[in-house]
Amino acid sequence: MSESPLETAADPLDTEPVAAEAASLLRHNWGWFAAAAAVLVLLYFLGPILAPFLVSAGLAYLGDPLVDRLERLRLSRTLGVCVVFVVFFAVLSTTLILMVPMLEEQIVTFAQNIPDWLKWVQDVGLPKIGVHLPAGIRLDAVGLRNAVTHNLSEAGDIATVVLDRIGKSTPALIGFVANLLLIPVVSFYLLRDWDLLVLRIDQLIPHRLRPPAEALARETDAVLSALIRGQLLVMAALAAIYSIGLTITGLKVALLIGICAGMVSFIPYLGFVSGLLAASIAMLVQTQEFGQLIWVALVFGVGQVLESAVLTPMLVGDRIGLHPVAVIFAILAGGQLFGFVGVLVALPVAAVIAVLLRHARRHWLLSPLYLGSAGLPPQQEPPPAPPPIP
Repeated sequence: MSESPLETAADPLDTEPVAAEAASLLRHNWGWFAAAAAVLVLLYFLGPILAPFLVSAGLAYLGDPLVDRLERLRLSRTLGVCVVFVVFFAVLSTTLILMVPMLEEQIVTFAQNIPDWLKWVQDVGLPKIGVHLPAGIRLDAVGLRNAVTHNLSEAGDIATVVLDRIGKSTPALIGFVANLLLIPVVSFYLLRDWDLLVLRIDQLIPHRLRPPAEALARETDAVLSALIRGQLLVMAALAAIYSIGLTITGLKVALLIGICAGMVSFIPYLGFVSGLLAASIAMLVQTQEFGQLIWVALVFGVGQVLESAVLTPMLVGDRIGLHPVAVIFAILAGGQLFGFVGVLVALPVAAVIAVLLRHARRHWLLSPLYLGSAGLPPQQEPPPAPPPIP
C-alpha cells in the first residue's frame, strides 16, 4: 500500500527517534548531568569570589576581536594582548586624569551646598507639602550641633558603633583592593589564551551536534556583542548628553548627576527617572525658581528620545529581544540569587536565555505536537475543500 502525501510529509518532522535518543542519552550519561549540577551548586557557593573572574572574562571577550585584528597584521598573540592592554590603560588613565579633578570639584560643591539644601527643605520644601518640624529642631549646622550636644552620650555610642563597623570592614576593603588588582592579571591570561579556550570547548562537542551548536554559538555571540559593547557605548553617550545638557542649564553639580544617570541607564528608565529627580531637586535648591525645571526636563527628555530612537537602535540593535520588564526582572533576580555577581551577569545570561528560547519556540512551531497529526508546517497545510457546487 502506498503512503499518502500527508504521511510522507510528516516523516521529516517525526520526533520519535529524537525522543528515543534523548532518553537513551539521559540513561547512559546521568553521571555527567549530575556532575554538571554539582558544578552549578559549587559556583553558587563560590559567588563572592567570582566577581573579578567574571569582569576579567568580560574584558577578554571585548578585547579578543582587537587582538585578532592585530594577529592578522602579523603580530604575535602575546604582543597583540600587550598592545591592547597599553592602549586600554592609556585611555583609562587619560580619562581619570581629566575627569577626577572635575568630579572632585563637583563633590566639594555638593558638600558645600548641603546647608543651603537643608535650609530650603526646612523653610520651603516641607511647608509646601504641609509638613512642619517640631519646635526647637532645625535642619542647619546650629540645629544639628545642638541636637548632638543634647544627646552627647547617644552620639558617643553611635561613634563607637561607627568605629567598630569601620574596623570590621577593613578586611572587606583589603579584599576589594586585592580583587581590583587581580582583574588585569586574569584578563591578560584569559585574553592571551582566549582562542585556545574556545577551541578546547569546541572539541568537546560531538560531531553530529556541531552544526546546530555552531549556529547557536554564532547567534549568541552576535547578541552578546550587541548587548555588552552597545550598552557600554549607550551608557557613555547618555552620561555625556546629560552632563553637557545640565551644564548648559547652569546646574553646579551637572557632571556628577549626568555621569551617575548615564551609568545606571542599563536598567530601563532608571537613569532617566533618578537623574531627572536628582537634577530637579538640585536646580530647585540652587535657583529656587520652578521655571528652571523646564530646562532640566528638556535635557532628560532629549536624552530619552535619543536613547530610544537613535542610540539603542544604532549601537545595540533589535537582535537582543529583551523586553524592559524582562531586563528589570533579570537584574533583580540575579541580585537576589548571587548578589553583586548576579547583577553583573544578569543581562548577558538573560540575553543567552533569550536566544535559547527563540530556538525552542522555532522548534516547537515545527513540531508535530503543535501542528497536529498531519505534521505539516503552517505553509504546507492543505487548502480547505472548495464549497460544493449547487
